[in-house]
Amino acid sequence: MTQTVLLINPNTSEATTAMMHRLARKALPQDIALRSATAQRGTTMITSAEELATSVEEVLEIGQRLAGEVDAIVIAAFGNPGLQQLRAAVALPVVGIGEAAMREAALGGRRFGVATTTPELEASIAASADALGLSSLFAGSRIPVGDPLELAGQPALQDDSLAQAVHDCMALDGAQAVVIGGGPLAESAERIAPRFSVPVISPVAAAMRDIAALLRMQRRSTTHSG
Repeated sequence: MTQTVLLINPNTSEATTAMMHRLARKALPQDIALRSATAQRGTTMITSAEELATSVEEVLEIGQRLAGEVDAIVIAAFGNPGLQQLRAAVALPVVGIGEAAMREAALGGRRFGVATTTPELEASIAASADALGLSSLFAGSRIPVGDPLELAGQPALQDDSLAQAVHDCMALDGAQAVVIGGGPLAESAERIAPRFSVPVISPVAAAMRDIAALLRMQRRSTTHSG
């Protein structure tokens, strides 16, 4: 029986959902199906702690409404809104793209940084690393100057700005891996990763690798118990 992952986009942009769905599909094994859902209330791009908090209600509503139709859920916002609440509410594996990317970046005790475009979320990103027990490996965030929404409207400029932030994470902070901090930035992550010798991690792809591993373990457990 085919297992299905639900990707929840906590912002209201259908275009962002379509982009993340495409990248998620590429990262998932072919024998796992993928569905996506978009928040109906909120903002087109989460750029502040207040907007992040506002998105929690939408994540919980979508996740609980569709939980009976899927086998796992991915919350596709870097701040992992509603992650713990949804885990408590549904009997399914639930992964946030931010936590998955940070864990992957820190594998083997690597020092890692975050390159992002949202200065108002810098404290939230540091808090996420702390909550995962990764503060000792977290080299900090590098954030280019410029309005994140304006950068999002100029993909080439966003790519170059994030690439400079990745370079600074490596050269100035000693990062051995760099996470691109944002679901809407996942396409930029894919484009700029080949420019660097260190891993540049797309959070959407990292979450799909994580959820696929959890589903494989679940299948093995079911097979053995049966």
